[in-house]
Amino acid sequence: MSDVSAIIKSIQDIMRKDVGLDGDAQRIGQMVWMFFLKIFDDREAEMELLEDDYTSPLPEHIRWRSWAKDPEGITGDAMLDFVNLQLFPTLKQKLPTHGPQAARAQVIRSVFEDANNFIKSGTLMRQIVNKICEINFNNTADRHTFGDIYEQILKDLQSAGNAGEFYTPRAVTQFIVNRVDPKLDETVLDPACGTGGFLACVVDHKRGKYVKSGADEEVLQGSVRGVEKKALPHMLCVTNMILHGIDTPSAIVHGNTLGRPYKDYSEKDRVNVIVTNPPFGGMEEDGIENNFPSHYRTRETADLFMALILRLLKTNGRAAVVLPDGFLFGEGMKSRLKQALLEEANLHTIVRLPNGVFNPYTGIKTNILFFTKGTPTKDVWFYEHPYPEGVKNYNKSKPMQFSEFQPEIDWWGDEADGFKARKEINQAWKRSVEYLEQRGFNFDDKNPFEAAKTDHNPDKLLKEYRAAQDDIQKLRDQLKSILADALKGGACDGR
Repeated sequence: MSDVSAIIKSIQDIMRKDVGLDGDAQRIGQMVWMFFLKIFDDREAEMELLEDDYTSPLPEHIRWRSWAKDPEGITGDAMLDFVNLQLFPTLKQKLPTHGPQAARAQVIRSVFEDANNFIKSGTLMRQIVNKICEINFNNTADRHTFGDIYEQILKDLQSAGNAGEFYTPRAVTQFIVNRVDPKLDETVLDPACGTGGFLACVVDHKRGKYVKSGADEEVLQGSVRGVEKKALPHMLCVTNMILHGIDTPSAIVHGNTLGRPYKDYSEKDRVNVIVTNPPFGGMEEDGIENNFPSHYRTRETADLFMALILRLLKTNGRAAVVLPDGFLFGEGMKSRLKQALLEEANLHTIVRLPNGVFNPYTGIKTNILFFTKGTPTKDVWFYEHPYPEGVKNYNKSKPMQFSEFQPEIDWWGDEADGFKARKEINQAWKRSVEYLEQRGFNFDDKNPFEAAKTDHNPDKLLKEYRAAQDDIQKLRDQLKSILADALKGGACDGR
């Protein structure tokens, strides 16, 4: 087993010497396209052993093994000329569009259509390539280790300042997929898939719980779909899928889900399950809102995605969506959208996450909305997720853990019987749809049990007030004493 972590660090150190790379985000982008080709080549080597008639979609001279594997191979200007004049043009424009390898070729084209090489030194590129060759992605231990490194790459990308929307904490994706429980033959879509965190979790969930045979694995391979409009996260998502054993992730589309007119999405586009954390707080490009009916028009990205999610779910389809507090209390178009959500779906649960789940990238407070399309909502359960004991906030070194969700999982119950087993507790309460309608579809509901805790009798409140006043007076006395000592000292010093 190679030391993957040390290799990644070495690559980053080499890249910092190259004058063509400006900043961490650009260095990571360059590293990712090379990792993609190495991972694809290792996977091809495995398939060549398993399939007698396997044929690569890549011309032989373009395959990683042909130009990168030999540590004494091409370097310097010859390396740069090969990458810029042969490799990238072929990957973008000259792969087969018909025949048995067309699907794999399309995956590669979509990955590289907006990618470019910015490395200026062919000698440094050879050093980087040699380092990448030290990792064997057909080695289970290396592949597992790279999974952790992959997350580190995402965190580094976020630290570079432009990738907060690409990454949802693993604990959140695990909890959502655990609760939605996509079955083997159910199609699962993430319409804003970023680097594929939700989809990778779905693959692991289905494979661990439902895949029992080769035929089951084939069903799984065709059941996962994603769309991502930005080139780098799309490349990372496809890489992530290949690492998770999805050999031809052709259903991971490089595009904008919102860019297609709302009315053009028909029954054939609908799916059983949607799990997603759509970008929020941002604005879509001019004209995108015109793809939507007039009563849903806005440039707020998360709202457009919510309107589309309702459209894309099949009847009885299930969804879990991460949304900011602003969606819960927003008015205007947001109110119309929430009214439609209650009328067209059973919004059975809102999990209110604490501050800091997405720290340090954003402090916006978030929620997870769980709903099933086809039956109007009668009651909405709210569950306020508390910090673990001893924790006041999350940070890079102490992120949220999946184990924190065990109380929710134990409390959850079964949707088939209308969640009869659910009980109101300090963290969980129920509101009728009539209650929410009277509030003008304001879902920003405060925990009534917390309010009750602070609603003390007058005698107790007066006692607490007096205690607080005593503490204030003690602080005043201490401050007076410190000031008096300081003034005496100044007088003695002649100041």
